[in-house]
Amino acid sequence: MRTRLLPLLIVLMASVLLALGFPLAVSVANAEQQRVVIDRIDDAARFAALAQFVAERTPGYEERRNTLRGELDTYASVYGIHAGVLYRDDSVMAKAPADWQLPLDGEGREAFKEALLGRRSHDPPQVWPWQRGRIVIASPVVRDGDVVAVVVIDSPTSELRSRTLRGWLIIVAGESVAMLVAVGAAIRLTGWVLLPVRTLDAATHDIASGRMRSRVAASGGPPELRRLARSFNEMADNVESVLEQQRAFVADASHQLRNPLSALLLRIELLALELPEGNEEIASVRTEGKRLAQVLDDLLDLALAEHAAADLHLTDIGALTEERVASWRPVADERGVRLRVDGTAAVTAWADPIALSSVLDAVIDNALKFTPVDEEVLVTVGSERDDVTVVVADRGPGLTPQELERVGDRFWRSTQHQNVQGSGLGLSISKALLAAGGGSLAYAANEPHGLRVTVTVPRNGPQG
Repeated sequence: MRTRLLPLLIVLMASVLLALGFPLAVSVANAEQQRVVIDRIDDAARFAALAQFVAERTPGYEERRNTLRGELDTYASVYGIHAGVLYRDDSVMAKAPADWQLPLDGEGREAFKEALLGRRSHDPPQVWPWQRGRIVIASPVVRDGDVVAVVVIDSPTSELRSRTLRGWLIIVAGESVAMLVAVGAAIRLTGWVLLPVRTLDAATHDIASGRMRSRVAASGGPPELRRLARSFNEMADNVESVLEQQRAFVADASHQLRNPLSALLLRIELLALELPEGNEEIASVRTEGKRLAQVLDDLLDLALAEHAAADLHLTDIGALTEERVASWRPVADERGVRLRVDGTAAVTAWADPIALSSVLDAVIDNALKFTPVDEEVLVTVGSERDDVTVVVADRGPGLTPQELERVGDRFWRSTQHQNVQGSGLGLSISKALLAAGGGSLAYAANEPHGLRVTVTVPRNGPQG
């Protein structure tokens, strides 16, 4: 969830910063150009005031004209800005530098015409950092109420564009810092929001794995998620209580039924003494009674397995597997099945040795039951980074894909194996025993035919 929520927050914050950054960048560019335009207007007004006294050819005209030229030359040399004064007929009163061509086309012509009407020229178009151009400002020279000449200032834009670009870089740097801060805040925020969700997910996984005592600490995150955590804990308490009642009922019922069933089987044996030897009805009743007793014993074992806590120890899985295979080898020889173990080098994991022995017994027993004569059952011990596995692979008829999904369910047996002795609870008991210690059972087809049962136990020690 975090991988979906965090990019969404980052995109949202980036959009907000961009939405703020673009108008700010435009504002910076406008402000820089407006400052340049105002400065040039002030300069043009100053030159227009000097040009008023040069407009008429009265005594001292050349001296005043030379003074104006000197001011324009100084202005051009110091600031690198071209300037000139033109009469109404476009003839030059003075300009600097001397080789400068007055820009009287395009924007320059429009500015000149506006100045002839007695108005300052309108603001030039916005100049952006990637544009090369010049800013032309025109101001009228008024004498006795008439426009007698026009001051034209032709200003380069390189410095303006540089200042605008520096302002933009500062904005980008500021938004970058703001984005980093926002990303950090988003990471903290998503962590805070999703902490109860992650805790809830872990607790749900634990309960699904059989660790019914897992609960969620409802102390962090938004109020809604804290309420959800408390509701989850209440639900888990109720589920645990119901399962505990169910296990207690199964255990009590199995225990209470065993005594009358034992008495019933004893009476059947006494009755058999009064009947002819080999009576089929008595034999059938005796068989069904023993089968019912086995089912009751398995139910009691299942209830105990689901209730008891695992007594975990660091166990040599290879040695334990070799021991169980050695115990079952006489049974395999009697049935004409080859029982072989592979990969029994010392490899340790955390397991309940008694529970794991029971699981291996159940799995090997199943494999021997369904493996034909002269076929092989191979037991392989392997290790991975976090787990140790014991794989029992037989060469029996195997199960269909649909049956593989149901194998291990309580009382479930394949329709093609109904005549094989068993209650259908052995693998369920094994699953419960493994789950108590963090292990698991997995089933798969063993090509070209047969079944592979994988017993997995964790290598890491118990938490907490």
